[in-house]
Amino acid sequence: MKSKYRNIFFIFGLVAIGLMLWKFDPDYAELWRNIKSAGYWFPAVIFLWAIIYLMNALSWFCIINDGENRSKVSFWKIYKFTITGFALNYTTPVGLMGGEPYRIMELSPYVGAAKATSSVLLYVMMHIFSHFWFWLFSLLLFVVMYSEKVNTLALSVLLPIAVVCLLVIYLFMKGYRNGFAKRGLKMLTHVPFIRNWAKRFVEEKKESIEKVDQQIAELHKQRKATFYLSLSLEFFSRIVGCLEIFFILKMMTPHVNFWDCILIQAFSSLFANVFFFSPMQLGAREGGLAIITSTLSLKSGFGVTTGLITRVRELIWIAIGLGLMKIGNGKKTN
Repeated sequence: MKSKYRNIFFIFGLVAIGLMLWKFDPDYAELWRNIKSAGYWFPAVIFLWAIIYLMNALSWFCIINDGENRSKVSFWKIYKFTITGFALNYTTPVGLMGGEPYRIMELSPYVGAAKATSSVLLYVMMHIFSHFWFWLFSLLLFVVMYSEKVNTLALSVLLPIAVVCLLVIYLFMKGYRNGFAKRGLKMLTHVPFIRNWAKRFVEEKKESIEKVDQQIAELHKQRKATFYLSLSLEFFSRIVGCLEIFFILKMMTPHVNFWDCILIQAFSSLFANVFFFSPMQLGAREGGLAIITSTLSLKSGFGVTTGLITRVRELIWIAIGLGLMKIGNGKKTN
């Protein structure tokens, strides 16, 4: 990627962090006391995300290196692009609109524009696809664990969510069979900073885009092992991510189990994604955490504190991602 484009992404990230800190208005003294009292649990939360991003990078790496022609890009380079890509996604109001152009532009010199675009689109769709499987799994888990709470009111909420999840899963499978590069790139033509690049790319690479859709369809039809390995890594990365809730709640109470943490993570992420237009879903996630912890007979204050500490973790990893953007950017060598 040209340095000027990388600098645009970098500056955008810095501005977004500034806006987040401005809107992020907790009681800092109380937050600092919580972090200090956490002991080794807080570093564990930070380190946990190094493992989660490792699983995400492996999922993407499987897609990139599937097929006869193996890429020359190293796994650790993909790991770096993964962390930075998610950092940019966190800072983008509509989500999944900042990190993806960055990944395509960084990966293109190694594998070509068509392969870079198809692998990024495939990974993004796999990431979203696994989210709906995670929500569906969590609904079943709730019914099994809290059957006494599954009344008419609960079913009026759970059933529509289940129907939507199943419908989206169906649409994704249809997209995997037919490809979705054209639609994905059309979305990028409306994103600030890269809309002009996206428009030129769509016009100049019509044949390549068609090839991308062929590659997307081919992964699902002919290389199912890679498809399901990538999906499994994404799904289990979400399960591993629930340890963050477990670690944070352990800071405050010994009375917590991992299964409840899966439900807390699923509901809060569902609630936050309803308000996808907010950077980092500011306020939405905290509200979702407060509601679900109360529903599971935990103190609602636990949910608020969990949300605040999660914000701190996100800000730390955003800073790491932006820092990695400026490291190891030497020219690709053959």
